[in-house]
Amino acid sequence: MKTTFYSNGKLLITGEYLVLDGAKSFALPTKFGQNLIVENGLNKQIQWKSYDYDNHIWFDDTILFSEIIDNVNGETETVKTTLINILHEAYLLNPDFINKTEGYKIETYLTFPKKWGLGTSSTLLNNIAQWTKIDAFTLLKNSFGGSGYDIACAQNDTPITYRLEEGLPVIETISFYPEFTQNIHFVYLNKKQNSRSAINAYYNNKNENLAQNISINNKITDEVINAKTLKEFALALQKHEIHLSNILEIRTIKENAFSDFNGIIKSLGAWGGDFVMVVSKDDPKDYFISKGYETILTYEEMIL
Repeated sequence: MKTTFYSNGKLLITGEYLVLDGAKSFALPTKFGQNLIVENGLNKQIQWKSYDYDNHIWFDDTILFSEIIDNVNGETETVKTTLINILHEAYLLNPDFINKTEGYKIETYLTFPKKWGLGTSSTLLNNIAQWTKIDAFTLLKNSFGGSGYDIACAQNDTPITYRLEEGLPVIETISFYPEFTQNIHFVYLNKKQNSRSAINAYYNNKNENLAQNISINNKITDEVINAKTLKEFALALQKHEIHLSNILEIRTIKENAFSDFNGIIKSLGAWGGDFVMVVSKDDPKDYFISKGYETILTYEEMIL
């Protein structure tokens, strides 16, 4: 008997980095995500295979139950050691999924290219939490760390606001279906960004005006969500980019790479990689293709 679990991918529209310190963020679950299929196995082990969106196997290994229980990893971080660490933390929260079975065969299937950065890790974490019957936010905290907005996206099928209050997630589903979605595109920047290294850089640059910065962020986030016209939406996004650029003390992606573009370009999540949101009156595809960026999705193609 096979059991299938599924989680949505994610895009963080506002509140990047500051969400770690309690700021209000606006996030969109994506149409893309990841499946985890579990069936019974033997020999006190997990036979694990992970498939990319094109059915290419990108991870194939056997994990012994004893490795999960002991979690004795070397200094080198590999896909296997990372997975063992997640499963070990899940085991500490609910040992039954190891202690009361003979083994597993597990397959995971991404519905997006792994390099896109839409939540390979967060969708896996949430699927493992569903399978092992534990809290996904606790599993995240005990393994990767991070704000948890990506877990909230994994679990919701509508736009959300997300913030941390005393370290606990506060999630609100919201209505966000503006008339100007045809003017919103998502462009992949041809490189994967490491969220953990970007978070470390944020903490190193975080200044003493945190409360004020969070207050400004929250006001801009509300402006983005409540924008009634394309102009209001674009101006709010531009204001957000400038605000975070000042905090991080780095140039915006538009200043760095697309200064001649007629429209707004908004970084999403960790600055410097993955996808950007593009807002423009005209179809931006020809412009970005001419610059060498060929992965361009409409709002309808990307967002649930």
